[in-house]
Formats: sequence, C-alpha cells, structure tokens
Amino acid sequence: MSKSHVALSESDARRATYQDVLDVPPHKVAEVVDGTLYIFDRPAIPHTRAGSKLGNLIGTPFDQGLGGPSGPGGWWIIDEPQLHLGEDIVVPDIAGWGRKRMPVLPDAAYITLAPDWVCEVLSPSTRKLDLGGKSAVYAGAGVSHIWFVDPIARSLEARELRGTKWAEIATLHDDATLSLPPFEAISFSLSDLWLPRTVHKAPPGESAVEPEPAPIAASQ
Repeated sequence: MSKSHVALSESDARRATYQDVLDVPPHKVAEVVDGTLYIFDRPAIPHTRAGSKLGNLIGTPFDQGLGGPSGPGGWWIIDEPQLHLGEDIVVPDIAGWGRKRMPVLPDAAYITLAPDWVCEVLSPSTRKLDLGGKSAVYAGAGVSHIWFVDPIARSLEARELRGTKWAEIATLHDDATLSLPPFEAISFSLSDLWLPRTVHKAPPGESAVEPEPAPIAASQ
C-alpha cells in the first residue's frame, strides 16, 4: 500500500483517536499506532494476490473445516479486520482467532479481542510500520504468531511470541513448502502466493516500486 504519515504538529499534544480514523475517506485505510494516524492507499495487485491466496489456503481448512484430515477447522480467518487494541487501531492484512477464545464473531465495526495470529503483507511503503510499530502493538496485545509476506522478495517470515519478544521460527523463499505454526496441520507451496514473473510488470511510464511518500501535516 502507499502510505501517508499524518503527523500532528509539535505544539499539539493530542493523540490520534478513533474519530480521526472515521474522518478518513472510506476508500483509504487508516490506522493509529502509538498515537499517530497513518493513512494508506489500497494495495497493489501483487500485495492483494498474496494476501488473498494465503487467506484462501488457510481459511478453507481452518475456517471452513474443509479438506478431510487436512481440514481441522476451529478458527475464524478474516481479511483486513479493524482491531482496537487499547488505544491502538490496526488493520492487519489477515488475522485469525481460535474459536475456543472467540466462539462467536462480534457484530460490530471492529474487534477488541487480540487475534491468535496475524499476517502482514509487506510493501515498500508499509514495511517500516509493519515490522516496527505494528509488530510491537501485536506483541503487547499477546498475539501468539505473526507472519510477514513479501511478494516482491517472494518470501515469508514467521515469528512466535516468547514472553514479550518476537522470535523468528522460519524464513521461506520462492517455492519452498510451507507448514508452520499455528497452521502446521497443512502444507502448500509458497509459490502459490506469487504472480508469475512475466505478469509482475508496471505499465509503460510507471514504476513497479512504490515510492516512499513524504509526511504531510494534519489539518487541525
């Protein structure tokens, strides 16, 4: 996703709130991390493809319980849920809750119970926030597992929470076979997430790499 970092002026000690999120145009994605509002454009196609495929590959056996012995069920798998974790408001690309912890999905605009697993699909403009501030938010909320998918590098990094810190448990590349906690009951090729290399090209005159946007001041 392309990102705009909305920084409050030094003279304004106000921390961003849910109202700031609601005030963002509906075609954008807004998050609040450590009191700062971040505004994102919709993701590029390689990003969307990777997240959609991963959600399907995990959701079919774990959310829908399909696939015989490889379909254990027992999870809610949701694309881009809005999470309110204390004062932080974040939108992971995919999140999963064990149904023992959350038997029923809330009928609400957002979820306040921390997931058991989240996945962030990295792009040049979101990498710093995903690996930094948002990762810290998830650790503080007690999320057990986090995956980072990079559709440009064609890689997936999996971490698990040990105490209050993230520990890397695996980094996979290209067409490696994936079978990792908390979904080790299934396996699939990482190549299922990627666009064919001949497809992943920018139209003439456009860059294939998202530029890092400059911060813009929030209007008060």
